[in-house]
Amino acid sequence: MTTWPKCPALKEYITLRLAFCLFKYFPYGGLQRDFMRIARECRNRGHEVHVYTMHWDGDPEPGFNVHIIKTKAWQNHARLLSFTNKLTPHLQAARFDVVIGFNKMPHLDAYYAADVCYQARVREHRRAFYRLLPRYRQYVAFEESVFRLGNPVEILLISPQQQKAYSQYYQTEPERFHLLPPGIAKDRMAPANAAEMRAALRKAYGFTDEQILLLMVGSGFKTKGVDRAIKGLASLSPALKSRCRLFVIGQDDPARFQKLAVTWQVSDRVSFLGGRSDVPDFLLAADLLLHPSYHENTGTAILEALVAGLPVLTVEACGYAHYVTEAEAGTVVPAPYKQREFNAALEKMVSSPQTTWRQNALAFAKEADIYSMPCKAADLIEQIGQKRVLTPRP
Repeated sequence: MTTWPKCPALKEYITLRLAFCLFKYFPYGGLQRDFMRIARECRNRGHEVHVYTMHWDGDPEPGFNVHIIKTKAWQNHARLLSFTNKLTPHLQAARFDVVIGFNKMPHLDAYYAADVCYQARVREHRRAFYRLLPRYRQYVAFEESVFRLGNPVEILLISPQQQKAYSQYYQTEPERFHLLPPGIAKDRMAPANAAEMRAALRKAYGFTDEQILLLMVGSGFKTKGVDRAIKGLASLSPALKSRCRLFVIGQDDPARFQKLAVTWQVSDRVSFLGGRSDVPDFLLAADLLLHPSYHENTGTAILEALVAGLPVLTVEACGYAHYVTEAEAGTVVPAPYKQREFNAALEKMVSSPQTTWRQNALAFAKEADIYSMPCKAADLIEQIGQKRVLTPRP
């Protein structure tokens, strides 16, 4: 039997059989990385970990029992419904102690709330006819299966402002929400040889000391606001623009945004690097993180940049944007978003010295409680499991 290191501050618990459910796993998504850290923490405590998903893109994880559920449907909402329908008998037969979902779906004991409230977003940003579509009804049904009044699902919340939206639309009981601290991986922190690593990567990509590396990190280019970043780059004064390059790291199809860069005449300034495992190196090498998301429950890349000492330009729509203000390590463009305000903030930041922002970010990284999410989430899962063991399912 493999022995895993335990979190030193934890008590001994009985072994639980846990099912983690998510639609897709790939190594570069924020939700997926949160899932992996929490599931690993549960495994490290000695619990039995099963994973149910439609697709696993990545290396096998030691100690995980991964179950791939195949689906066939043309439309995304139909595929997700097929997945949950096929998942149900697996969960009923296995009788797990705790079923944890990282996407909204039925039959959960706990839900990790990585996504914004779907119904709130649709009602705020879509016309009324959209609510007549089958996909809207299906996504709301998934959301309702988690948040409706009287449902026993415990909610692991990572953005406090989301509780208000869910409570407004589903009257969710406040005692079911459990707010977690952020869970930034310690490998994002600037190491002792950060200056040497920064110099090495910049040299590898041909950057001089005078050139400015703008960085975006995150899969889902449309949601992350890559179009906003490209327009911001194009808006810079000619002298600044000639010094700047934008690197976009994330797993998505860049074709639409490459065309946009051509349209705005900055295609020679924008590079799409795909999903990568060496993101910490780029956080050290960059001069500014851009994170102008259209909507974002949290924005893990924001905190990852701060702990690496990288200043941030983001928008108020991101749940973690307030950390930039608290750390005094960048700029937050207020809501409602206006492209000209983002452009002005970008021009100001790239033409200003970065030293104070960097120092403030590193000081924040040493003091803030932004690393303990996996341990706190595992604590809550264990508490739920203890209750389930004492009061078995019917």
